[in-house]
Amino acid sequence: MIDVTALRALRSVATLGTLARAAEELGFTASAVSQQIKRLEREVGVPVLAPAGRGVVLTPAGQAIVDTAPSVFQALEQCAEAARSVADGAPSGTLRVVAFSTGVRGLLAPVVPALAAHAPELRLHISEEDPEQALRSVEAGTADLALTHDADGLPVALSPAMIQRRIHTDVGDVVLHRSHPLASLDRPLAVSDLAGHAWVTSPPGSVCHQWFRRLFASSGEDPDVRHLIDDFSTQLSLVASGDVIALIPRLARPPLREDLVSLPLKRAPKREVFAAWRRSANASPAIQAVLRELTAETPWPEAL
Repeated sequence: MIDVTALRALRSVATLGTLARAAEELGFTASAVSQQIKRLEREVGVPVLAPAGRGVVLTPAGQAIVDTAPSVFQALEQCAEAARSVADGAPSGTLRVVAFSTGVRGLLAPVVPALAAHAPELRLHISEEDPEQALRSVEAGTADLALTHDADGLPVALSPAMIQRRIHTDVGDVVLHRSHPLASLDRPLAVSDLAGHAWVTSPPGSVCHQWFRRLFASSGEDPDVRHLIDDFSTQLSLVASGDVIALIPRLARPPLREDLVSLPLKRAPKREVFAAWRRSANASPAIQAVLRELTAETPWPEAL
């Protein structure tokens, strides 16, 4: 019978291309991963890897094994989660969550106290990863739950082995100093209101920079960008100087100082936030507990 640990090692090597990178992902030494692969080759009776430069590639037999591996892992996970869900149903153990940075700040961190109160036997291990990497981590089994957001209105591609659920809509607001002329407007801001003002914004390539450029796309105006800053707390420090204003997602915004105000936009940029997990882990009490807190839709059972 094929050893599950060796099968997991082969899948990781196939994804990452080298024994060293697979070992880092799995928490083993490269020598241990090599021994696991050799054990797998003895079990199936044929080579599964071949050298390729400084890395390795799958043999046809190795590719066949990797292609069928997901169904094996899914079946094993379904067995385990079914057992947990029909026991006492109480979430326990460690749940590995991967999320983009502002999702950690705005969604995960606020629910940690309630989760600790409702599920004291559950421990969260949170790591920061971009949406595409987060989904790969969950699909590969190195994480259990991912928080992602759409990219320019398009959700990150999801494999059939995964389940996705929208949990939040994030909105961008304009933040400015209380002494700024726009601060006196008692209504949502139009793009025309923003003309002629200086800005601090996120660097090109970020979602927030895309929001900013799209905001002015229909106006024909070339906005006056004074600063390009990735950290939102630093952006707010520059806004506090009174010289610039900023477009900041609500999830990314720390509590505002008394001298700062945030104003909504008539056509505010938005992004949808999703939770994603393996279909085979859908019965997991731990995953369902975190989803319950993130959406605050389903009350906790009285037993908990």
